Amino acid sequence: MRMSNWYNRVVYRLWAPLYDATLERFFGPGRRRAMQVLSLGCGERVCFVGVGTGSDLQYLPRGVTAVGVDLSEAMLVRARRKLPISGCSVALETGDAQSLTLQDGDFDAVVLNLILSVVPDPARCVDEALRIVRPGGRIIVFDKFLHDGQRPSLGRRLMNCFSTLLGTDVTRRLGDLLVGRPCTVLSDEPSLFHGMYRVVLLQRAAEAPAAEP
Repeated sequence: MRMSNWYNRVVYRLWAPLYDATLERFFGPGRRRAMQVLSLGCGERVCFVGVGTGSDLQYLPRGVTAVGVDLSEAMLVRARRKLPISGCSVALETGDAQSLTLQDGDFDAVVLNLILSVVPDPARCVDEALRIVRPGGRIIVFDKFLHDGQRPSLGRRLMNCFSTLLGTDVTRRLGDLLVGRPCTVLSDEPSLFHGMYRVVLLQRAAEAPAAEP
């Protein structure tokens, strides 16, 4: 099935009342590890792209300013119930991960947890994350990917026919999404399901110094 924003709004409206009680019991360790690797510091600004029901927000350290964006208003309703977060300033808004209404370079870090397997065009999502994070800033990714160069097996392709109905794609490769983009992989570690899920830390390239006149 071809994924779309329209379908994602429908399916995540259905997921919203069930998500925390079911899937978050499974995803919690991966989310926690991703936030540990990102290692936010007091005074930093972070954007959660695809914030969902706000499960990542509980791992924010004190003194951080956060913006959470999600396509699904039903998921954001759940996220708002988790506010306030002690010691942090958090704003939540409706938005498309593939076309954010945020300013260039406005964040020290961006969180892409379980969003690159969901959006219809994950490459555009990566581009938007790189646009809004400052030069030298970090992007953390917790999600499921095929290994670079690996082709999906017949079983995985069949599984994907079912998983896309539930709002997620299991056949994407992170390496394909990073080719030619101004970022470096700082760390890449296996996570859930014996490495099917990974925690990957990226860094946006620093801007080149101005040429001498």
